[in-house]
Amino acid sequence: MSGEKQANKDLRADKMETLKKEESQNQQIEDTGQVTLDANEEKRHIHLLTIIGEVEGHESAASQSKTTKYEHVLPKLAMIEDDEEIDGLLVLLNTVGGDVEAGLAIAEMIASLSKPTVSLVLGGGHSIGVPLAVSADYTFIVPSATMVVHPVRSNGMFIGVVQSYRNMEKTQDRITGFVSEHSHITKERMEELMLDTSQLVKDVGTMLEGEEAVREGLIDEVGGISQALEKLYSMIEEKNAG
Repeated sequence: MSGEKQANKDLRADKMETLKKEESQNQQIEDTGQVTLDANEEKRHIHLLTIIGEVEGHESAASQSKTTKYEHVLPKLAMIEDDEEIDGLLVLLNTVGGDVEAGLAIAEMIASLSKPTVSLVLGGGHSIGVPLAVSADYTFIVPSATMVVHPVRSNGMFIGVVQSYRNMEKTQDRITGFVSEHSHITKERMEELMLDTSQLVKDVGTMLEGEEAVREGLIDEVGGISQALEKLYSMIEEKNAG
């Protein structure tokens, strides 16, 4: 009888631990849009990072806007690199773009991780979302998603027009250089897409749907969450085998 009581006690303890874990994960998703996936057959610990809405920089976005805060993401990426239990990173993107400096900072952090990384573009990967998408080791996009490539823009009053233009040019060069370095598109082709006047009604640039983004060399493959996770598992296996 005592053995049965102990078994029931252990079962209740396991259930409580599972509930606490679920509550912790739900709170983490609510607070930061991040969670660790560890219930897979491969027994791999995959950190899931979402980049949603507007990438928020040094200034806070409007209170009603969905944002990804770079001051949350950068420390988390450092923790992922330092955590020996994390095997890989999966990045889900549905972003309109946002602060260029913040977006490039996140992209550089993802690109510099020693652990395998995979990104998946869902909905949109616009503007600074393009370098964020290509920063992973391997990239996917769903067929219905779009990516908008356009020149760097700035709002407000310009004190020195020539100097401001040169700074914008340098920033644009940083973006095109990063994208061409981390994808299969050339810097020249990126600039052509940025300066296209035939597609966007109120702007210069190009909108690429899923398969077009792959044909242009921006993204590696059209696929969804199952393909992204399968690729990430295989990359982890290759890394461990090496």
